[in-house]
Amino acid sequence: MGTGISAVIFFVLFVAAIPAWASGPDGKAIDQRSIDALAIKASLAQPRDQCFLYAELVHQMAEFSVRSYAAGDVERSAGLLRQMQKMANRIHLSMNDGDKRLKNAEIQLRQAAFRLTEMLHNSSYEDRPLVEQTLAQVNQAENEAMLQVFRK
Repeated sequence: MGTGISAVIFFVLFVAAIPAWASGPDGKAIDQRSIDALAIKASLAQPRDQCFLYAELVHQMAEFSVRSYAAGDVERSAGLLRQMQKMANRIHLSMNDGDKRLKNAEIQLRQAAFRLTEMLHNSSYEDRPLVEQTLAQVNQAENEAMLQVFRK
């Protein structure tokens, strides 16, 4: 009897901790409003800060997309994946030798790629091509960032 109660308590604590996993670096929950605010901040940032901010944006979009897909909101998730592809291209275009926090950008992109890989494994057959394309572009941006870090 005591083991059953312990298992229920563990399960409740586990389920209560899930929203904390989908939070941004400042501890706030990731939602469309925070993503939009970060997109505006990244577009207005100095060139040396843009790469990191776009990488953070891709990471937050990946988290929100995975969460939306798991909740059954496939359309929102697909829209976020398409936006992530555009942001990965902006990372490529904004990367230069004067980038501030380039290693942190590479870490953010690696984490986003990890989450997209999880999503790929859990997605339906029809949804996989979009996830695969997005993952390939995020991986490419991560590799470019890593090469820039090692060039310094």
